[in-house]
Amino acid sequence: MLCLLLELSLPQAYAGENSPLQQQTILIVGDSISAGLGIDKQQGWVALLENTLLQEYPQYTLINASISGETTSGGANRMQTMLEKHQPSIVILELGGNDGLRGTPTKLITKNLTYMINLSESMGAKTLLLGMRIPPNYGQRYSELFAQQYTQLATELNVTLLPFLLEGVAGEKGMMQADGIHPTEEAQPIMLKSVWEILKPMM
Repeated sequence: MLCLLLELSLPQAYAGENSPLQQQTILIVGDSISAGLGIDKQQGWVALLENTLLQEYPQYTLINASISGETTSGGANRMQTMLEKHQPSIVILELGGNDGLRGTPTKLITKNLTYMINLSESMGAKTLLLGMRIPPNYGQRYSELFAQQYTQLATELNVTLLPFLLEGVAGEKGMMQADGIHPTEEAQPIMLKSVWEILKPMM
């Protein structure tokens, strides 16, 4: 009887005060921009995101499965294996840039992205799609179709979208490496800020 009274007298919040938060995983599937090509990887936006999670959401583990040179076809081929292995609650999808630079038909890019998004969602993961833009190497029409596909996908599949990962970075002095494709270390906090503002409400 005494034990029961003691239990009832404890503050309601006490029971869960020391309960560990349920561990969850964020999986990033991207290319060289997320792999940190040409910079100290510890200064890349993904590493900065990991530091932010450690401080604000320690229950989240970050897995960066990004590969330099990766295409949407490559990502699609390994997507199921990654999902089964890591069982993420959120997938950040940053692919398509290399396809666009090679002039891959946008219908194929869209098909691959759709497959990855649908597979992620079917396995219980929310998707954050990071949009990209490319220079008009294959004509203005192709560049426009390439950029538009991200918005169309997000609308049709009802997923969260960051329209352009390099907003405030591309074309800005000191923000791009000599190749004009990959962002510098100085650009990484800007990219993190853009991603974090959209990712945080998903958590």
